[in-house]
Amino acid sequence: MEDLLPALVPAAMRHARPSISQFPVGAVGLGSSGRIYVGVNLEFPGLPLNHSVHAEQFLLSNVAASGEAWIRCIAVSHMPCGHCRQFLQEVRDSSDIRIIVTSDGLQAMYRSLSVLLPRPFGPPDLLPKDVPLLLDQHNNEFGELVKALEDPVGECNGHADGEIEKKLKEAAEKAARGSHAPYSGSPAGFSVAASDGGVYGGSYSESAAFNPSISPIQAAIIAKTAAGFPATEIVAAALVEKENGNVSHEGTARVFLAAVAPHARLHVYRFK
Repeated sequence: MEDLLPALVPAAMRHARPSISQFPVGAVGLGSSGRIYVGVNLEFPGLPLNHSVHAEQFLLSNVAASGEAWIRCIAVSHMPCGHCRQFLQEVRDSSDIRIIVTSDGLQAMYRSLSVLLPRPFGPPDLLPKDVPLLLDQHNNEFGELVKALEDPVGECNGHADGEIEKKLKEAAEKAARGSHAPYSGSPAGFSVAASDGGVYGGSYSESAAFNPSISPIQAAIIAKTAAGFPATEIVAAALVEKENGNVSHEGTARVFLAAVAPHARLHVYRFK
């Protein structure tokens, strides 16, 4: 099956949205279940570059959202940057993940992540061994959600009614319970609603190096894009996060929506 992955990379690249760099990147991964997953890079004009999503980040977020226990190998169109090599460290036994870079042409071959990042800094440096890692099962426990904000960034075109709000809250809460946030202790989830009523949620996923972390906003957009829908068609959104947590995503959510979906309504819920 892994021999098939490089052949799928060009198709994956066609779904990339590199509107700033004009440099499409595609990644295809094989899970331990035998399922195949796709990742692409996403860029957002009008936002700082750190809001961009790398193809390998997209891939791992997609894998985690699907409940896959491990990723065996990855075919990617271009050499993974240090940012992505670092984020891959959040997977248990990450050194055994095998990666092939298709742009290497005839010299392309599978190499373990330990070859690409020989002396890594990662979860073992900060966490006890029994703490769940990115693709491990998470069930963050928290109390009742309290609605802290309903902020119309603009009009919601009549879509953010009670039923949509309920779906958004449920999706964001589910994502927060599955969030990988062992370093800050601040799990979070975000959800977005499309104009057809579809709702897509994403979990906050931290990195031991902090900066490569995927915000719940990015994760929700990944889920929406993976489902085949435009990333920026959003009529409403919801954020679930910890009250007075070490990390808050409300500001990021506001900035993101103001740039890509200024008419969307944002709901914020917090737990203690």
